[in-house]
Amino acid sequence: MNSILLLSAVVLIACVIGSKISSRLGLPTLLFFIGLGMLFGSEGIFKIDFENYSFAEKICSSALIFIMFYGGFGTKWSTARPVAVKATLLSTLGTLITAVLTGLFCHLVFNLPLLEGMLIGAVLSSTDAASVFSILRSQRLNLKYGTAPMLEIESGSNDPCAYMMTIILLSAMGGDISFSDISYSVFAQLTYGLLIGTALAYIGSWILRHVRFGEDGFDSIFLVAIALAAYTLPSFIGGNGYLSTYIAGIILGNQRIPKKKNLVNFFDAFNGMMQMVIFFLLGLLVFPSNLVLYFVPALFIALFLTLVARPVAVAVLLTPFKAPANQQLIISWAGLRGAASIVFAIVAVVSPNYHDDSIFSIVFCVVLLSLLFQGAFLPMASKKLNMIDDNENVLKTFNDYSDENDIKFIRLELKNNHPWVGRQIHEIGSIPGALIAAILRQGATITPKGNTVLKNDDSLIICAKSYQDKDGIELNEITINKDHALIGKKLREADIGKDSLVVLIQRDGQDIIPDGNSEINAGDVLVVYSQKNLFHLA
Repeated sequence: MNSILLLSAVVLIACVIGSKISSRLGLPTLLFFIGLGMLFGSEGIFKIDFENYSFAEKICSSALIFIMFYGGFGTKWSTARPVAVKATLLSTLGTLITAVLTGLFCHLVFNLPLLEGMLIGAVLSSTDAASVFSILRSQRLNLKYGTAPMLEIESGSNDPCAYMMTIILLSAMGGDISFSDISYSVFAQLTYGLLIGTALAYIGSWILRHVRFGEDGFDSIFLVAIALAAYTLPSFIGGNGYLSTYIAGIILGNQRIPKKKNLVNFFDAFNGMMQMVIFFLLGLLVFPSNLVLYFVPALFIALFLTLVARPVAVAVLLTPFKAPANQQLIISWAGLRGAASIVFAIVAVVSPNYHDDSIFSIVFCVVLLSLLFQGAFLPMASKKLNMIDDNENVLKTFNDYSDENDIKFIRLELKNNHPWVGRQIHEIGSIPGALIAAILRQGATITPKGNTVLKNDDSLIICAKSYQDKDGIELNEITINKDHALIGKKLREADIGKDSLVVLIQRDGQDIIPDGNSEINAGDVLVVYSQKNLFHLA
């Protein structure tokens, strides 16, 4: 047991470090996770024997729930709304066109049965949001014409469509499905998925706004439960769980809910870990020797998918909107394949109606080629096609982006000898960029005016732009015990350290804002601002 836990720790640390290296090289970080899994696999250096497709399907499908949920939760709808129609067409009809063209190619070129060819097309028809945006974010590719949000909605929402086609084709391969069955399956998956996902999102939003959770972090646990329920409930009645999960995520992510930024940050990290789990497990499952056997057909499928099927689908759907040619080309090139395609391939392998595991090796190889070549050349293609807009910011596409109106409030108490007591607000030499937003006086809230006189025991609520810790600044505590060398000294006499400043003294349960004449007493806790020098992983 201990050895398994140690191995897990080593793998996670390697994945974190590898993600940093991959982003520096401009490659999708998921490529590193796959490589690490192959390194640990049965034909790698560490020889871990793992061939359990059924176990891998359960773990990866579960992890995909949270990836789908965060795909919606992290989408900023105000940015995405102008391109939502085009993105939705790409994620539905575009996915269908890509699947059909790729399926016909496999049928005609490799002489596969039509349904089997279509199955390969369906599995490969969706694009991978994590792969695309790991490159756009790390390389700061600010694309023109609202292309980034279009790609985000498309890649976040086309997995349910690909999954639906995969399930229908697997049922058809069992010979027990009619046209009416297919029609009802499409209706049920879309309708139940949309309705249940929407209902759970609004129920969850109401609870988050009106119920006070007892402990920090319980709201995050609650959202994990919502994501699980959004997947499982429609699945019981034939609905599309992935669609429901995505819809729940995008509605919740764009509601006004408490501590929303903390929730986004939690799911950002949680989503990253789910991606590590999926791609490491898939790398562990694959046999490199099988990839060699299927490399040639996979290469031809990847070329057709990238150079024919995807561009045709994009052109058919975006040309009526008069989308510029360079935008169509970059959207075509940015259609990277990823986790969902491989997971759906495993779903096919474990299906009782399909017993050929070659689809896993073929799809795995196509995904590798897509991540390696499309991913590596996406920044170059964006520049060559003149798609970079210096006035755009790709980070604004996400809900974890903090723009210029992100402010914080602090409370300042005016006690007996405070220099502001008895003065009007306009007489105070305020700090530029800070504003007195409210005055709390004897249980009442007063809106401050220039001629408002400040009184003893007033509490001032001051607002200013919040600080995001990206510059190596931290707060440390120094506890002054009874024999500490600083006892009795004034702060201006104390040697706290270079580039350090005492910003708060905690004494007998009270917080004291110090100045140079403040004397240090035994039992004090000094809160010290200082610079830190770290190796930045972010």
